[in-house]
Amino acid sequence: MKTKNILFGLLLSIGLFAGSCSSDDNEGETIIPLAGTYNLSKTGTIVNGAEVLVDAPQNASGCSRDYLELKLSNVAVVGDYDSTVSACALTTTEGTYVRSHNDLTLVVNGVTTTSDIMNLTNKELKIKDKTTGIITVYTR
Repeated sequence: MKTKNILFGLLLSIGLFAGSCSSDDNEGETIIPLAGTYNLSKTGTIVNGAEVLVDAPQNASGCSRDYLELKLSNVAVVGDYDSTVSACALTTTEGTYVRSHNDLTLVVNGVTTTSDIMNLTNKELKIKDKTTGIITVYTR
């Protein structure tokens, strides 16, 4: 009886181990949810194989940072603070977004941009525009 229990435990352990190694891997895709509000932090490019990022010049001095809000309903809201007309006036523009694996496609004001999601954590969204190569870093 003791041998049967040990054999059963061994078979159960092997079954659990083999089941966890199935083909359900995410193949490098980031699985953190994309929905949320991200503040524009840095922009840049890759120069000689190294990222060169600077504080985003789009952020108006003395104002809150511009932002990108991605809603569960696939609505994208771009928030832009500008002091050209009045101090720190917020303009929001709605569009849509689609995520396909590690690609993020935004459509705002009829303009479509597709970017690679370079990094997605609970604190950061880093994307690289597939056409221009511009890297944009957003933080939460």
